[in-house]
Amino acid sequence: MQKPSKLAQIPQIRFAGFTDPWERCKFEDIGSVSMCKRIFKEETTDNGDIPFYKIGTFGSTPDAFISKDLFEEYKNKYSYPKKGDILLSASGTIGRIVEYNGEEAYFQDSNIVWLSHDNSICNLFLKTLYPIVKWNGIEGSTIQRLYNDNFLKTEFMMPSLAEQTKIGELFANLDNLITLHQRKCDTLKKVKKSMLQKMFPKNGESVPEIRFAGFTGDWERRKLELYANFLSGNGLNWNDISNNGEQECILYGNLYTDYGMIANQVKYKTNTKIKNPVYSKFGDVLIPASDTTPTGLARATCLQKENVLLGNDINIIRPNENINGSCLSLALNANKSKLICLIKGTTVRHIHNSDIKHIQIALPSQKTEQQKIGELFANLDNLITLHQRKVEKLKKIKAAMLSKAFI
Repeated sequence: MQKPSKLAQIPQIRFAGFTDPWERCKFEDIGSVSMCKRIFKEETTDNGDIPFYKIGTFGSTPDAFISKDLFEEYKNKYSYPKKGDILLSASGTIGRIVEYNGEEAYFQDSNIVWLSHDNSICNLFLKTLYPIVKWNGIEGSTIQRLYNDNFLKTEFMMPSLAEQTKIGELFANLDNLITLHQRKCDTLKKVKKSMLQKMFPKNGESVPEIRFAGFTGDWERRKLELYANFLSGNGLNWNDISNNGEQECILYGNLYTDYGMIANQVKYKTNTKIKNPVYSKFGDVLIPASDTTPTGLARATCLQKENVLLGNDINIIRPNENINGSCLSLALNANKSKLICLIKGTTVRHIHNSDIKHIQIALPSQKTEQQKIGELFANLDNLITLHQRKVEKLKKIKAAMLSKAFI
């Protein structure tokens, strides 16, 4: 193999103070492959003392356990990871990683491995390297397995230990930031789900479990047709979407993927002229009329935007003047089971305004209370979106850094 030029041995970006070229090496030059001793199925239980991670549960929730006695015996007699070792999936999706932090756990032999080394390489550097290295013998293979020999024969470029440490710490900090914002996002989603259940009355009840201070009295439970008027969208398909479009539009398929319970931004535009077009009014509640899964239809979106062209197969619920559209959308989502009961069809499923209008929904009698509920959930959505965007931005930064900080 031709030795790379000195220029090729230096990454595009690096920490100040490091000038030495990186060296080409193989994993066999710095260590050996280790794995836990084999655990047989009859030695595992569905519940127990020590979680046993198989390749299918690696990095997730274990579904098997071993006894404390067996764990202590095997841990002391055979190979077992040290704190800080980077565990690697060697089967299925090659390169998935878990940093071992010293917890009591056991790992499936041959499918989950780690590199035993004499500290000539930084584990945090390995953690960043494993997902991007080109494994020897894997590319183009139909059977995705990383055998020990392929692992050890894999080549990569390695800087000094001091530079490895800097790189490892940088990407560890990026990963921590990504994890922090993802956890905040997940927590807010759970809060939102819980609030949706508690801020709308359960069947047979006239007041919610949680309510804004200053509001009293029973909520009114009525058929939806007494709260709103009903329309249907018209025309449009995916071929009508244009990057240079001037007219904002929504197709029924967008409602599954691009919009939540409350929406104030529209993703797509069109230049197509529709015969008898239907445009939104601020506060319209939209429900897709067709889908292949019940859960896709059992959802409502309040569109807080006027003059958006609404395509075919969209049920439009236009609230009366004394009804807040956001609160109405939330109430429908809180009563999703009622929507599911109205769905018809087998392969392609449908839900119609003629059925939706008979659903009984409880709403506060005062529009002020309705507005407060809508604003609360809109604020939650904004926070969730904020953290999602930070996660996406940090992932892009990480990807860009990986392409430039490694050779």
